[in-house]
Amino acid sequence: MNRFARLATRLLDTPRGLVWLNPPGESAGAAPECWPGGTSVPPRVIRCCLRVAELGQPLFLSQDGGDPDFAFAGVPLAGGSGELLGVLAVVDDRPRSWTADEVRDLSDLAAACSAQVRARVRAESGRRAQEEAAEAADAAQAAAAGLRSRLDRSQLLLRAAEDFADTSGLDEVRRRVGDLVSGDLKPSYIGLALVQHGGLRRVADPVSGDQPFERVPAAYALSSRWPSARAARENRMIVLGDRSEITAGYGPEAVAGFDSLGLSTAVCLPLRGTRGVVGVLVLGWEGRYVIDTAERAVLTTLAGYAAQAVERALHLDDRVTVARQLQQAMLTDLPSVAGLELAALYRPAARDDLVGGDWYDAYPLPDPGTSAEGEGALAVTVGDITGHDMRAAAVMGQVRSMLRQADHDHPGQGPDRSLSAVERAWLRLGLDASCTMVHAHLTPAAGGSWHLRWSNAGHPPPLLAHPDGTVERLTRHDVLLHPALPCAPRGYDTRPMAPGTTLLLYTDGLVEQRGHDIDEHIDRLGRQLAATPPETPLEAALHSLLETVGTAEPEDDTVLLAVRVPAP
Repeated sequence: MNRFARLATRLLDTPRGLVWLNPPGESAGAAPECWPGGTSVPPRVIRCCLRVAELGQPLFLSQDGGDPDFAFAGVPLAGGSGELLGVLAVVDDRPRSWTADEVRDLSDLAAACSAQVRARVRAESGRRAQEEAAEAADAAQAAAAGLRSRLDRSQLLLRAAEDFADTSGLDEVRRRVGDLVSGDLKPSYIGLALVQHGGLRRVADPVSGDQPFERVPAAYALSSRWPSARAARENRMIVLGDRSEITAGYGPEAVAGFDSLGLSTAVCLPLRGTRGVVGVLVLGWEGRYVIDTAERAVLTTLAGYAAQAVERALHLDDRVTVARQLQQAMLTDLPSVAGLELAALYRPAARDDLVGGDWYDAYPLPDPGTSAEGEGALAVTVGDITGHDMRAAAVMGQVRSMLRQADHDHPGQGPDRSLSAVERAWLRLGLDASCTMVHAHLTPAAGGSWHLRWSNAGHPPPLLAHPDGTVERLTRHDVLLHPALPCAPRGYDTRPMAPGTTLLLYTDGLVEQRGHDIDEHIDRLGRQLAATPPETPLEAALHSLLETVGTAEPEDDTVLLAVRVPAP
């Protein structure tokens, strides 16, 4: 935790920071983790931390009780239910007034610290659960042969808790269910149905794809006479010991479906989520299978783990779908510009299959004299908002729109002026994120050439492939956009683009890999770009660059945008 104390001291420019994991005032409170390490905590700091714990809210003091050489800022660390986990604080040896930005920065850092503490608590709980399960396994190993089955079930539940904990998609949940259940309880059929729109919708079988589903509908009402519908309706386990039970208690379509699957015994387990039943897990056996009290307990616990994973997967799938739709709406079609070829490519990160804040854009520029679209002038942009979530995609949409507006509000004044206007709006709106981008203007010149003028805000350098086969890094750049950085005039640079020249813009997902030098990858990208035959279609060239330079499992989103001046 002392890294949060170190980050707090650096962020607020103070000589000392501390994280107290146990709330101050408890008799068994642990010693705080301080930065710099090995320093002691003065009594007046303890008094201030106690005050933060008592108030349950941030405390920012310019001086302590008239002490002229002491200033304190502390924020409580909250648990998932609002309980107090500790205090993140910084101390200064001089009086000072805490600014609104410093209050917000320390509060944001405390939120991140709280999340880390909660993760540590969960990890510790998981570790204790594993230790308890291991102790139970050791005890069962020495018990009679009759306890062997219970040991196997305990191991199943332990593995279920571990396997379901990191699932992030519905397909993965189905696969984990199949792996777990087919390995221990060995059913011949595993089915999963989700509660949607007042009914049940059957999903693909996770064990095998050749189950005979002719008599099992893809969707049916909760009021229907299916045992799975009854399990969801009554929120309880339904056990069918043999065919006579389904014949006596359910409709003919359920009997036909039961027979088409070749089952003799089945159990329907409701998946209880935080807001009710989210689905039903169905296990079936071809032969008679006795489900005793111990078996019921195991299946109920397994269904509980599966329900949490399904609910989490549905929530994530919904958020990802919304975010992707938002992001795709921002990635508009490229314009058709006489005398230029354009192509763009976007690939989301493989990790968790989520969206992010990378984007590209291209649009005609207004004529400086009329504010209408000029004769062929073009703006191109590639940028990256930090993050891989819907918030990053939303901020990306805001910045993209602001940049377009800035170009139309400052006709003929260059990309640097537009970028400065966006930065001013960024700070005034208080967008709490960081952003890098390259924004360029291309205007037609004599002889089929074009004039390139660009401004770079902390982004990887564009590459310019010249007709003679050389590739130039356009290294001119300024700092990124960040709420903690002051607004300053943006610089620019220019290059001519003769026929046969290609401009390549990209995001760091293409060239940044953990444990590798980014400059080496940019050099490799330049070599691949230089080796691309000039007659290669631009879109095909981008795909080739992505395949040869990018990774198969990227950890970041990747955007490429290329502009080519065709050779005569």
